[in-house]
Amino acid sequence: MENVPPPAEELAILDRELVRLDARRAQLLARRAWLLTVVPQHAAPPVVARPFAAPPPPKAAPRSVQNVLLTLGGILLAIAAIAFTLVSWGHLGIGGRSAVLGAVTAATLAAPVALLRRALASTAESLAGLAMVLMVLDAYALHRVGLVQTDGLAYAAVASAVLTALWSAYGLSLERLRTPLPVAVLTAQLPLLLWSLTAGAGAPPMEWALLATASLDAALALWARTSTKPGLQVLAATAAAVTGGCALLIGGAQSVIADTPLDALSPAGLLLAAAGVALVAAWRSPSAAVACSTVAGLATIAALGGVARAAVPEGWSVLGYLLCAVGLLAFVRTGSPRRLRQGLTSAAGGVHALAALLSLPLVALTLAGPLSTTDTVWSATGPTARGALGVPLPESGLTAFPLVLLIVAATLATASRRWPTPMAAQTAAPGDASDESTQHDRAGAPEAPTPAGHPDPAPGAPGTPLPARPAGPNAGPPPTGTAAAARPDRRAAAGTGALALAWSGLFVVPPALDLGFVATLTLHLLLTAAALALAVRPAWTGRLAPAAVPLALACALAGAVSVAVLSLATRPATFTVLGTLTAALAAATLAARGPRAVQAVLACTGTGFATALLGAVAAHAGLPPHRAALLILAVPAAVALLAARLDRHPVALPMELTGAAAGLAAVVLAAGDGPALALVLALGAVIAAGTAVRAERRPAAGHLAAALSVTATWVRLYASDVTAPEAYTLPVTLAALTVGLLRRRRDPHASSWTAYGPGLAATLLPSLVAAWGDDHWLRPLLLGLAALALTLTGARLRLQALLVLGGTVLALDALHELAPYVIQVVGALPRWLPPALAGLLLLAVGATYEQRLRDARRLRETLGRMR
Repeated sequence: MENVPPPAEELAILDRELVRLDARRAQLLARRAWLLTVVPQHAAPPVVARPFAAPPPPKAAPRSVQNVLLTLGGILLAIAAIAFTLVSWGHLGIGGRSAVLGAVTAATLAAPVALLRRALASTAESLAGLAMVLMVLDAYALHRVGLVQTDGLAYAAVASAVLTALWSAYGLSLERLRTPLPVAVLTAQLPLLLWSLTAGAGAPPMEWALLATASLDAALALWARTSTKPGLQVLAATAAAVTGGCALLIGGAQSVIADTPLDALSPAGLLLAAAGVALVAAWRSPSAAVACSTVAGLATIAALGGVARAAVPEGWSVLGYLLCAVGLLAFVRTGSPRRLRQGLTSAAGGVHALAALLSLPLVALTLAGPLSTTDTVWSATGPTARGALGVPLPESGLTAFPLVLLIVAATLATASRRWPTPMAAQTAAPGDASDESTQHDRAGAPEAPTPAGHPDPAPGAPGTPLPARPAGPNAGPPPTGTAAAARPDRRAAAGTGALALAWSGLFVVPPALDLGFVATLTLHLLLTAAALALAVRPAWTGRLAPAAVPLALACALAGAVSVAVLSLATRPATFTVLGTLTAALAAATLAARGPRAVQAVLACTGTGFATALLGAVAAHAGLPPHRAALLILAVPAAVALLAARLDRHPVALPMELTGAAAGLAAVVLAAGDGPALALVLALGAVIAAGTAVRAERRPAAGHLAAALSVTATWVRLYASDVTAPEAYTLPVTLAALTVGLLRRRRDPHASSWTAYGPGLAATLLPSLVAAWGDDHWLRPLLLGLAALALTLTGARLRLQALLVLGGTVLALDALHELAPYVIQVVGALPRWLPPALAGLLLLAVGATYEQRLRDARRLRETLGRMR
């Protein structure tokens, strides 16, 4: 607790502290006066620290203050001009109005010229903005006074065009002004658009007006590349992208909803015109060549595909667009300029990807559709290929999907073959075909002009020819850049995608053609076998082996499961398909030359199909589930024998795990019959014990065998209506004590709790619980004798587990047996006697507390020395 001094004493303490502070301050002031006499006069004055004062706010830059003031002034003048035009306009005559507007606008437009000469650029910028606002007000006033009868949209279109021209001329004449030209670009978006909204006789449609505006914007962006205003190029390019994108969206929508090829010609012309504009922009602007050529390619495909869509039946439109994309790729490969190839190829590739993506739902339905027919297992006849899908689909559109997948697969395969190998890509001579095309493109492309006063562009810059790599013995090392490293990956990806799409396209042929049940099973089995062959023989896939093997394996497994489920429709088909798949997977496992993981997956899958085949045999024989479980146990038994033959082969462990899963299925089938379940568990214990003979499987299989054996015994006892807990626990105790005795012989220092504790507790504890609820004398007597024997044995052999468990059980058993007599005796005694005896006991313990404490310590030390 803090001691607070009395008020008088605290006041004296404060006075002393103040006196000390005053003395220190006087000392510091004297020292400061002396330092001022020593420091030269021209030296900077010392800075007085102000620890409790806030730092002064930073001063605003003069230029930013000037800009804020000028902006506010311009805004206020613009507001005043608007208010004058809208409110005070009617108080003046026609001459006064003209004089006021003309004088103010002319003065405002002329003022920036003089201000720029005096280097007042910010003031000139503000007045230029005000002048543009006044010009808009002049146009509005002219319409309200002299051209009231003129159509508002038409007048707005003409006015915006005139204002665009005037502001452009004004900005070009005063190049130091930054506002007029961007505002002119934004205003230039309105004339044609407003003209199209008038719906007059000569007004263009909305989409063509947008496309024309986009063309003008693109031309302006290309012109601005060589100017000193880079922001103008960005603004014009953005405006071109927005207006051109709107025109493409409208044209694409019209092409999609066209009913006849004649109706689709008009939007096709729009899309082709947009493609032409994009190609010109791509050719003239190297930095935007990829984006513009991609847009051109998509617009071309949309135009031609829209006409094809209107000409073909419903459901074939995807194929029409895809064929247009294939034609575009052929044009790219034959004679397109190199600068445009990447974008055009990307556009065609995107259409190919979208077409394949739209066909994938049918592949998924073909693979998973047979699951919907499981309610008609072993019916009289199997369903057709379309009936197995489980979902009603239009017949006219299914036929095109295999063609789409196969065409995309063929395109990818062609692309993978045309891409050069890594060695060819690195050692290509300067005079090969690719270099010739490159030189031809560079010669045909216009060179970007170099602004005066700037150095020549560096080698490698856009529009600049790259220096040729010298050939011969003095040539440098081959290029090893990112592009050369990415080519093998692209080639492998294309080849792998071609393989997957070709397999998928053939797999959906039955539902597309609505083949019969037998034909569908046959084709799907053949495709599954082909995928298995590619998975186990990587050499057959050539350079695609690293990526093609997992894909082929996935296709094989998916096809196998699908055809197996589909074969459940009839009995002969079930046995034929399951037997064929089991044999094919076994042969593939033996013939696999690829990664060990592939071989393991094939072995596990074959084991699963063998289990399904035995289940089908049991169902065909009419066996009940608990009898069928005995037949299925043949699978884990055969797997255990085969794994013993394989020894430490990497396939052995996955096969054994799959066999264990089959054994678990047998246990589930036999769960409804107690004796059969006990027999299945016992046979499983035998199989596990046989597996435990192998040294590498001994720990896990040995424990599993013991657990299955004990569980089989318990299930059999339960099925025989045996309720005595000792019948369940004594076999476990005997086995556990035997294991513990063997361990103690091998390791004499092992703890008795580890060796004998679990086995003894398995019988003593359940028997103790049963004895406490048993009214007969035999079980408590036998339990007490056993506990007494364990206690004496533990004391004799100095085994802690036996002594503690036996003594504890003996005490609790004796307490249970003596409890009734103790209760009778306590009931016969006077009521005051138990508290008196308890008090005497406490007194005795308290009087001999130190001795009892020493006895407890000795007992603990004695138990601690036991094992």
